[in-house]
Amino acid sequence: MTITLSADLEARLLERAATAGTDPSQMAEALLVAALDWEAQERTEAITGIQRGLESSAAGRVRPAADVFAEMRARLPQAKP
Repeated sequence: MTITLSADLEARLLERAATAGTDPSQMAEALLVAALDWEAQERTEAITGIQRGLESSAAGRVRPAADVFAEMRARLPQAKP
């Protein structure tokens, strides 16, 4: 596989690889693996959260949206004119 990078991104990758003392190809692979793993974890956590919310709703553990929004507004710093 060949991936074309912008000049700026290539420079950043080369700098990062040099700092780590590794081959740029190995650094690119490690970074891609980390990004893909992070994305998969985020997706899993989002799906789990949605499922919990749906289960809570089905079980009747709900609050009116107006109450939730009022609570959120109370926690935010007040806007200054």
